Amino acid sequence: MLEADNLVKHFTEKKNADRQGSGKGRGTQPGLVKAVDGVSLSIASGTCFGLLGPNGAGKTTTVEMLEGIVQPTSGSVRYRGKPLGADFRQKAGIMFQNTALQDFMTVREALQMFGSFYSNTVPAEQLIEQCALSEFLDRDTGKLSGGQKQRLLLAVALVNDPEVIFLDEPTTGLDPQARRNFWSLVNDIKASGKTVVLTTHYMEEAALLCDELVFVDHGKVIAAGKPRDLLSDSFDDVLLELPAEAITSDLPAQPFHSATLHGQTVEISTRDINASIQYLLEHNVSLSGMQVRSRSLEDLFIELTGKDLRS
Repeated sequence: MLEADNLVKHFTEKKNADRQGSGKGRGTQPGLVKAVDGVSLSIASGTCFGLLGPNGAGKTTTVEMLEGIVQPTSGSVRYRGKPLGADFRQKAGIMFQNTALQDFMTVREALQMFGSFYSNTVPAEQLIEQCALSEFLDRDTGKLSGGQKQRLLLAVALVNDPEVIFLDEPTTGLDPQARRNFWSLVNDIKASGKTVVLTTHYMEEAALLCDELVFVDHGKVIAAGKPRDLLSDSFDDVLLELPAEAITSDLPAQPFHSATLHGQTVEISTRDINASIQYLLEHNVSLSGMQVRSRSLEDLFIELTGKDLRS
């Protein structure tokens, strides 16, 4: 449905007076920052496609080029084999990271206003039911909770019955209950045959919703594939997690791949669970509080992008 070919985007870096002429940044010329550096991807119809990466990796810029909001410095985006045109705005729904709604407007009025922008719209009653808005239809949009506002913004993104919907970090700041409710709504959208493009910092969210993933860092694609395939290709171990006080002496590497202390927890990487547990029992290590888990997308995220904190 949607293809990107070698997308590149440069921005002019804003410098303080004392940094003029320093030429810092990842640009090819002084004062230029290459936010996206040759991203190519293909999004199949009816799937949920996830774009993941640390802060500043180029995710939002890439999505904005896919949406047609930002023009690439070079490269191209095609929708159903053709370059993006004005008609794509009628075919796409967008839920931005931050959206300011009109002041002193009710939820019902907001739906009516956004619906008036399009030639083809979904009946308001259908959106109200789909996004569970009925309990606060006549409430001022400025008085909505975080979860309620996100449900309204999702309805706004669906108001034109789009073929593809972009969700840019849609559950940031929501409590666990509101986040899971939103996941259910996204799964319903997928079930209706629509294509979803999702950016998120929640790896659990990506694992539950996405059929395909692309990891981006420093403006480049560093990994791509189905979640399970990415994990199986990157890891061949499982993790045993024990309270640190359970380990009273140094443990040799065998039969473990590694044993690492993280705060109050010892994380043991092993390719043979049975042998590792037997070894721990033979060395009088208490298994009380032990957790066994498979590798997750969060582990893969750290493996791919490192542990350093990004600004």
